[in-house]
Amino acid sequence: MNIEHLVKMANQIGAFFAAEPDREQAAREVASHLRRFWERRMREAIIAHLRNGGAGLDDVPRRAVELLASESAETAKS
Repeated sequence: MNIEHLVKMANQIGAFFAAEPDREQAAREVASHLRRFWERRMREAIIAHLRNGGAGLDDVPRRAVELLASESAETAKS
């Protein structure tokens, strides 16, 4: 999986939601989009990238991936 491509796509999705004045809401919207439209392996790859520093992720997509990572950790505990 090409992580640079995933980062680019996440940033493009984040740019779409950039008009949202509430940055946390924008991040939740990006996370929702990733949940609905990205395959599980794509989400896992971007979460792993974040855990390795998240190079190239803009602020809103970075926060969105953080939300996905925390959900993933909660699911793993269950």
